[in-house]
Amino acid sequence: MKAAITQGAGRPLAVVDFPDPTPAPGELVVHVDSCGICGSDLHLAQHVDLPGIVLGHEFCGTVVAIGADCDPAWREGDRIAGYPLVGCGDCAYCRSGSVSKCASAAQLGLQRPGGFAEYTALAAAGAFRIGDHLDDQLGAMVEPLAVAHHALDRTPRPPEEPVLVIGGGPVGAATALWARHRGARHVVVSDPVAHRRELCEAVGATATIDPSVDDVASAFVALTGHLPGVVVECVGNPGMIQHATDVAAIDGHVTVVGVCMVPDQLAPLGALQKELSTQFVLYYRMADFAATIAALDTGALDPSPMVTGQVGFDALADRFASLSHPTTDCKVLLTP
Repeated sequence: MKAAITQGAGRPLAVVDFPDPTPAPGELVVHVDSCGICGSDLHLAQHVDLPGIVLGHEFCGTVVAIGADCDPAWREGDRIAGYPLVGCGDCAYCRSGSVSKCASAAQLGLQRPGGFAEYTALAAAGAFRIGDHLDDQLGAMVEPLAVAHHALDRTPRPPEEPVLVIGGGPVGAATALWARHRGARHVVVSDPVAHRRELCEAVGATATIDPSVDDVASAFVALTGHLPGVVVECVGNPGMIQHATDVAAIDGHVTVVGVCMVPDQLAPLGALQKELSTQFVLYYRMADFAATIAALDTGALDPSPMVTGQVGFDALADRFASLSHPTTDCKVLLTP
């Protein structure tokens, strides 16, 4: 089969012939119908010297082979969205659906071959059926939307409480989409890039702020009448957690979703004086996938404005590289 692999830190992806997967007991093999390019894929390819990885963890596909010990209800031709984490299956975290916390957790697209391929194998326990009326674009969006659902699920807030989202990239846009769907009276996104602000408004933000022009806290007060009691940080650059605590209201809550890969600094006095609560979040639970699919299934959630491009293997390496630079893209999908 064809697959796109890393060639080492800073080198472009290479499309190669790769061994076809076969299902181990408890696994399914799926034809990858669509797979999203994630910022973490870009980071791995740029900065981690691990050649030969088949990236891709935001995928949907069609079952083509069923391993031993799988539920007999599985059939070839079933369409699935793939939960890309595999754990031991026996620990308390796996049993509760928090597979990312399992001591032996492995990720498709990192420790195991992922979705930048014609076929991939995954645990049947991590295959979520999707209806035929959900197209491949929506199927590939389940994983990134589940990230945002998990972030808000770990954020204590009354349903109507206004939300400030810092960062209008894919995670910030998904957070704005979910926050509006979950009843927030105001969903305000702060981002210095105009096209990102426009996209966030297209998926549910009630207003946006350009932090290069306006003071974020003052602008939020002008829009909502008070400082933000809930701030969701979706950037991951140094200084962003400090910024989130600076703009949050007294007794407010900051949820940190952005993944900062370098040391950061925080002056805690302001957060102490406000008695802020802070929650760091990563990945998602099985329940976040189920909730996302249910919302997509009813049409209550529409992430389609976030999909800004689709490519085949022939254009993947160039489009992948372009996403490492300023771009108007939000979510680009590989369609093998």
